[in-house]
Amino acid sequence: MKASVVFNLMIAVFVAAAVRKHILEAGVKHVMRYYTILSNILCAIAAVLVVLCRLSGSVPNWVLVLKHIGTVAVTLTLLTVSLYLGPVYKNYRDLLLGPSFFLHLLCPLLAIVSRITWDRPHGGFGMVFLGILPALFYGLLYFQKVVVAPENRRWEDFYKFNSGGKWPFSAVSVIGGCFVISLLIWLWG
Repeated sequence: MKASVVFNLMIAVFVAAAVRKHILEAGVKHVMRYYTILSNILCAIAAVLVVLCRLSGSVPNWVLVLKHIGTVAVTLTLLTVSLYLGPVYKNYRDLLLGPSFFLHLLCPLLAIVSRITWDRPHGGFGMVFLGILPALFYGLLYFQKVVVAPENRRWEDFYKFNSGGKWPFSAVSVIGGCFVISLLIWLWG
């Protein structure tokens, strides 16, 4: 399982470096509101746990389930950038440059490959629903901060999920897409 250790170490190191760079440029408070950052941190935590467990001899299933959840979360990031944000902002270059290259593309790909190849949890169909949890929790936070919060305390709708009051469509699309991602990863690996 050397490859699993290598891939997971790469995820942890790349995420740590990319998040650090973003924090130095924009500050913790600003950076920690983005799903991309939070999902990659979750994936990196799972990756570190996989490495530590592999080096100690065995990986508990709950660690592999966390790896599944983190992989689904960063895959959602990858697909959101590729299929939605790139076209909306008409600017793939900035979305895939510098530290964003690691968070939007490389780490999600490393996570997908390691999850379906070496880091396979045991579990039934319920695991598919566990993969939705990060997007669901973040979606509730984003909805609160963008739509419900008083005007003077709201976040900017930086993902443009509520443009023109489209949050119901966005919510169904994101959670439905996350369900499909989780299902496909569960079926494949």
